[in-house]
Amino acid sequence: RTRKVTTVCNDKKEIWDDREEAQDFFLRQMMTTDGEKHERAECVYIQLLHGLDECSDEDE
Repeated sequence: RTRKVTTVCNDKKEIWDDREEAQDFFLRQMMTTDGEKHERAECVYIQLLHGLDECSDEDE
């Protein structure tokens, strides 16, 4: 049911086999950081929630 997803955060590219695992990771990042790191994690997390297959913290 879940599918692979690619994330790019702080120039680190990761390929996840489980979308929910990626969401959990970035949610934890949001909860434990502030400032720019929080904003980057939040950006990726929101894209994951919207179902994107490639999620990035870069402004495009």
